[in-house]
Amino acid sequence: MAFEYAPAPESRAVVDIAPSYGLFIDGEFRDASDGKVFKTLSPSSEEVLSEVAQGSAEDVDAAVKAARKAFEKWSALPGAERAKYLFRIARIIQERSRELAVLETLDNGKPIRETRDADLPLVAAHFFYYAGWADKLDHAGYGPNPKALGVAGQVIPWNFPLLMLAWKIAPALATGNTVVLKPAETTPLSALFFADICRQAGLPKGVVNIVTGDGTTGAALVEHPGVDKVAFTGSTAVGKAIARSVAGTDKKLTLELGGKGANIVFDDAPIDQAVEGIVNGIFFNQGQVCCAGSRLLVQESIQDELLDALKRRLSTLRLGDPLDKNTDIGAINSAEQLARIKALADSGEAEGAERWAPACELPSAGYWFAPTLFTNVTQAHRIAREEIFGPVLSVLTFRTPAEAVAKANNSQYGLSAGIWTEKGSRILSVANSLRAGVVWANTFNKFDPTSPFGGYKESGFGREGGRHGLEAYLDV
Repeated sequence: MAFEYAPAPESRAVVDIAPSYGLFIDGEFRDASDGKVFKTLSPSSEEVLSEVAQGSAEDVDAAVKAARKAFEKWSALPGAERAKYLFRIARIIQERSRELAVLETLDNGKPIRETRDADLPLVAAHFFYYAGWADKLDHAGYGPNPKALGVAGQVIPWNFPLLMLAWKIAPALATGNTVVLKPAETTPLSALFFADICRQAGLPKGVVNIVTGDGTTGAALVEHPGVDKVAFTGSTAVGKAIARSVAGTDKKLTLELGGKGANIVFDDAPIDQAVEGIVNGIFFNQGQVCCAGSRLLVQESIQDELLDALKRRLSTLRLGDPLDKNTDIGAINSAEQLARIKALADSGEAEGAERWAPACELPSAGYWFAPTLFTNVTQAHRIAREEIFGPVLSVLTFRTPAEAVAKANNSQYGLSAGIWTEKGSRILSVANSLRAGVVWANTFNKFDPTSPFGGYKESGFGREGGRHGLEAYLDV
C-alpha cells in the first residue's frame, strides 16, 4: 500500500513579485516606448502574477545601442576583471536560489524540486564555470588573443527560463561580448529578476539588457543590423525562420532546436534502473524538454517485463501543486502548449496506438496533462515523428542492435539519445552509430557546464557549454 504524503508546500513569501515590470535597458528599468504591456500567468492556477512591458522595435534598438556603447569598455577589460563580475553573479544566484526557485516554479509551472535541485544549481554552476574561462581564452584552442564578436542577441524559451539564460549570457560575458536578451513571453520574470542581480553585482550599465515581449520583439532583435551574433533556443520552425532572416548577413548564428530523443533499452539492462531513467527522460519538467527521451525503444524479449514495471512506477507519480515538495508532475506551461499536447495524443489514438495513463485526478484550475504512454506505435505515427513537448511517451520495439540504431536515427531530429545495457562495448558501438549530439549511457538528462550540448539535422547547429561553447562568441 502506497504511503500518503502530507502537503509540503514551499512558501511563496520568499519571493516578492511586483505588480508590473519594465524593460531593462542600459542598467535601468523603463516602460515600453509605446506603453504596451502583457500579463504573465501562473500555469498551475491561471492567476496573473504580474504585468510586463511589451518591447517594440524602438525598444530593441535602444537596447542594442546601449549594448554597443558598453561593448567598447567591457571587451577591453582584462579577462580576470570580467571574471570577478561573473563570480559575483554566481554567488548572488546561490544566495538568492530559494527565491529564484519559487519564482521559476510560479511562472513556469514545473515542480519546486526541479527548480530547487536541478535548475538553480546548474545556473550558478554555468556562471562559475565561464568565470574561470574569462582570463584563459588564449588557451581555449581558438588561437592567441581571440576577440569578442560584439553585441549578442539572444532569444530563449520558456521550458528552462533561467537556465537557458545562464547557458547564453555566461559565455557571452566571459568572452567580452555584451548582450540583449529576449525571454519567452510566458516566462519573463526570472530574466527580470536576473536584471536586478546584474545591478546588485555592479555589472556596468548596458552589458546586459533584457527586452521582454512576444515573437515580434524577438524578430526585431534577430533582424537588428547592430547585432553581431544571434543565439536561439526554441522550436525548429522558428529556428528556420531565424536562419532565413540572417542569411546573407555577417551575423554568427547558433540554433538549439527541437528533438525526438530515442531511449534504447537492451535485454541485459537493469530494469529498475532503466525505468527510473525512462521516467526522468520523458516526465522531467512535464516532458517539456528538447532532449526528452520521448521515443522508448525496447528489445522485444523484455518488452512485457519493462512495461509492467514502468506502469507500476507511473502509478506512483504525484501530479499537483508545483510548490509542493512532494510533486513529481507540475503544470503544462500554457493553454496553447496544452492544446498541442492533447491534439498529438489524440492523433496517436486515431492512428491505432494504444493509450495508457495512470489514474490521475487533474486540478480544476490551470493547465494539466496526466503522464501518458503509447504502445503499438509504428515509425509512421505522428507521435513517433513529431515533437510533442509534453509528458507523452511512445514505445517501439526492436530485435537487434542494428535495428535499434536504424529506428533511433529515423528522425528529422538529432539532439539526444540514451542507451541502457550492461555491456560497455555495446554502449560504445551503438553510441558511435547514433546521429545525436548527446548520448547518455545508463542515465538520462544529466547536464554539466563543462560538457558541450547541441544537435544535428533539424535539432540545430553549434554547441553550448564547455570549451566548445566559447567559440560561438569569439571571432575565430
